Amino acid sequence: MLYEFLDTNRTAVVERWRDKAARRREPRPAIAGALDLAIPQFLGQVIATLRVAHGAGMLGKPQSPPPDIPTSEIAAVATEHGRELLVDGFTIEQVVHDYGDLGQAVAELAGERAIAISPEELRAFSMCLDEAIADAVSEFGSQRERLLVEKAERAMSEKLGFLAHEQRNFLNTAILSFAAIKAGAVGMNGATSAILDRSLIGLRNLIDGALADVRLAAAITPMPEAIPVDRFIAELQVAANLEAAGKGCFLKVATFEPQLAISADRQLLYSAASNLLQNAFKFTRPGSEVVLSVRSAGDRVRIDVEDCCGGLPPGAEQSLFRMFEQHGADRSGLGLGLSISRRAVETCSGSLTVRDKPGVGCVFTIDVPRFSDGARPQ
Repeated sequence: MLYEFLDTNRTAVVERWRDKAARRREPRPAIAGALDLAIPQFLGQVIATLRVAHGAGMLGKPQSPPPDIPTSEIAAVATEHGRELLVDGFTIEQVVHDYGDLGQAVAELAGERAIAISPEELRAFSMCLDEAIADAVSEFGSQRERLLVEKAERAMSEKLGFLAHEQRNFLNTAILSFAAIKAGAVGMNGATSAILDRSLIGLRNLIDGALADVRLAAAITPMPEAIPVDRFIAELQVAANLEAAGKGCFLKVATFEPQLAISADRQLLYSAASNLLQNAFKFTRPGSEVVLSVRSAGDRVRIDVEDCCGGLPPGAEQSLFRMFEQHGADRSGLGLGLSISRRAVETCSGSLTVRDKPGVGCVFTIDVPRFSDGARPQ
């Protein structure tokens, strides 16, 4: 009988399964031996199930339909197994493989020892495996969905919390500065006035970034328009000059081709470009220059933001645009800006790339379509 063979050779079957699993398991379980418990438990329940089925005469008739044997304990163990595999970082394929490996281990060992397994027993054993796979995969899938939802909600809470915190800081500074100016304690053109300007610009930048993020998340159709480059750069300079002064560095705008125009969604492109400038001022060395330049190449226009941050850490070019990635000593923010900027530029039929200048700095390049109509936009 199959259940007798499995009971007698339980240790050998489990060891063979462990050998198969060890050869393909990656990553390793977080707790050594944690995942080795489910399959031996499952095997013990299969043995008990087959013994009950045989004692009830369920396996005695050749060509009989699969026996209606109880599998509630098997389902409970398989469900827990699927949950553990998810927690330890395994894939859905590895969930299925665990039970497939056990079936192969039983078949190999029975063949080596010349044990005859009746079709009815084999069908009952296969049904137990099928039930276990289905329950483990179902639990794996439902738990994974729950974790993804929780992760998304946690990320959204972090983003909203950061946004509220930064807005409060900017607004509080603006209120205090304005109160000092209104009371006549300071002049309109002094340092306090500059702080008020920077606070209001910081608020505007936060709102611009949040609007871009909302539009991208909602997949709102972009609204491309003809944007004169000189006006676009002038608009960027208003906020950028104040930010540069606040960070102790300088903004240099290189000369560019007159009458040049871009075809893009203005709000998304402005959000991306202003974020690149904010990052440049944030990480560039005090007293150095951030260079903003524009050049055309055929039917494309490239906007470069070059800083003096000292260069990127090894491998940063590949990870820089991932969400929540941060590089450098200044850890303010959540590391979402570059990810949002790249998505915004790509929505404008463009691309955002970075080029490292080791020991000097880096150059971020926005590449977008050139407006090709012969008439300059007004």
